[in-house]
Formats: sequence, C-alpha cells, structure tokens
Amino acid sequence: MMKKIFITRELAGNAETFLSQKGFKVNVFQKDRAIKKSELLKEAADADALITLLTDKIDRKIIDSLPKCKIIANCAVGYNNIDVEYAKSKKIVVTNTPEILTDATADLTVALILACARRLGEGEKMMREGRFKSWKPQLLLGIELTGKTVGIIGAGRIGFAAAKRLKPFGTKIIYFDRNRREKFENELGAKKVTLNSLLKKADIISIHLPLSKETHHLLDKTNLKLMNRNAVLVNTSRGEIIDEKFLISLLQKKKIFAAGFDVYEGEPNINPDLIKLKNVFLLPHIGSATYEARSGMAMLCAKNVASVLSGKKPVTPV
Repeated sequence: MMKKIFITRELAGNAETFLSQKGFKVNVFQKDRAIKKSELLKEAADADALITLLTDKIDRKIIDSLPKCKIIANCAVGYNNIDVEYAKSKKIVVTNTPEILTDATADLTVALILACARRLGEGEKMMREGRFKSWKPQLLLGIELTGKTVGIIGAGRIGFAAAKRLKPFGTKIIYFDRNRREKFENELGAKKVTLNSLLKKADIISIHLPLSKETHHLLDKTNLKLMNRNAVLVNTSRGEIIDEKFLISLLQKKKIFAAGFDVYEGEPNINPDLIKLKNVFLLPHIGSATYEARSGMAMLCAKNVASVLSGKKPVTPV
C-alpha cells in the first residue's frame, strides 16, 4: 500500500514531485490560507507523514488524531508550533529546516536595520504621496552604521550570518547567548556580554532566538527601557520574545530611534498602534522568502519524510 503524506499548504519548488517520484501518495491542502484545525483533523487522519508550517498548531489533539503518522516535518527552523515532547512520546519524529534559510534571513535583517536607520519607510511613503517638494538639509535625518555597536541577541547560525554582514559597515559587535561563541569572537572580534549590558551599550540590536518558555518576553519592560534614545531594534525571529506593548510605548514616546519587525506577538494579528507609528518598518514575516530558501526548505522536509518512511534516520531531527 502506498504511504500517504499530507502537506498543509502548497510549497515552493519541487518537493511534491520528489515525493511522488519516490512512490508516495501526496495530498496538499488546496486552499490558499492557513488550514483550520477541524480541516487538519479530517484531512490528515490517515497520513503516514505530515509536512507542516509555523501557522499550524500541532497540539496533543492533532497528534492523537494521527494513528499512522511516523514523522511531522516542519517547514521552518523554529518548531514552537509543535508539541515536540508529546510527539516523541507517541514515537513520531519531528524535523525542522536549519541552515537553509540562514542567508535569506540574515540578508533581511540587514535590510531592516538599514530601513530603520535611514528612515526608508517614511521616505518611500513621502514619494508615493507626492509630498516631496525639494531637497533640504534636515529632511529625514537618519543614523549611519559606521562606528556603531551592534548587539546580537542569540548567537546561532543566523545571528552570526547577520553579524558577519554588518561588520564591514565599520561596526563593533557584541553578543548575548547562553554559551560562549568562539566563532563570533575569533572571526568578528565580538565580545560576549550580559543581556542588560548589551541593551545599554548597543546602538543596533538584532534578535535571533528561538521561542521557548525561557525566551518568551525575554525583552520586557524591565530591560527594554535600558536602550539608548538613538537605538534601533529589529526582530526577525519570533514576536513573542519581546513585550510588544511596552516596546510600542517606548516608540510612541521616542525613547528609542526606530524598530523593524518581520514577526509579531499574536501573529498574524498586528497591534494597530504599530501601524500608526512612523518610526517603525513593518514586514509580513518574509525572512526566508527567497526562491532559494523556500524551495530548499520544502525539499529538506521532503527528504526527511522520505528517509523516515523508508525506515532510515531523519536528515535534520529536532
């Protein structure tokens, strides 16, 4: 009997073709939106494997409804949308897609930093609305990166890739992480500091942490107010790492210069107060949105599924 694979949304690239050619029966949710829980319970009930996205909440109820499932392949680096421990107790393998999206997310991080520092959102809006009348000395004054201190919160693959891109701007790198990162120190001359020290010293702050119980609201009202008035904060990891409401209050009072968001607390819902602010740059969670990254992520999911359903070890197990 052909083993069945259910994919919760159409993926980029040739992953579906790859799996079909391997002899698996592939079923893809056809609607162009996040699948509802009731739909997932129905569609995936007889699946031998599940390929999911961050928008899919794979909780105990879903896992209990998958009696044949051998693997849940998450098309993302993060996997906070899956109850991994419960899946493990049910002997279901969980995989993710590390490394594939490192460059894409690091590129976007730098883009967000530059957009905030040079007020590109305000400038672009001014041009579209026909409000640019003439050049003037104090029009949209921003901040240069040269000579600034960049603070990287979370010194993993993406954090390192972002820091490596920012170093040639003439910046000094400091980082906060649970562990000492010799690669940061040896290749970038970076210094490991405490979180509070980083928030006090850094002119540019970039977040690159997974979401967990320990990192939820890691940046809260106690330490966010340590940032200096000219600081730029960007987040391309998970929205819930920041106490978003308090950060908004700092932006409203111009206690920091600007913030850039690719992720949000309560995503896909966005706090309307963020939209009202001029000193923010907002993106719709596109950190990995390149042809290369998204197709690579999908193919890695497919290879994990094919390996496990063939009785082999997964390529990138969580």
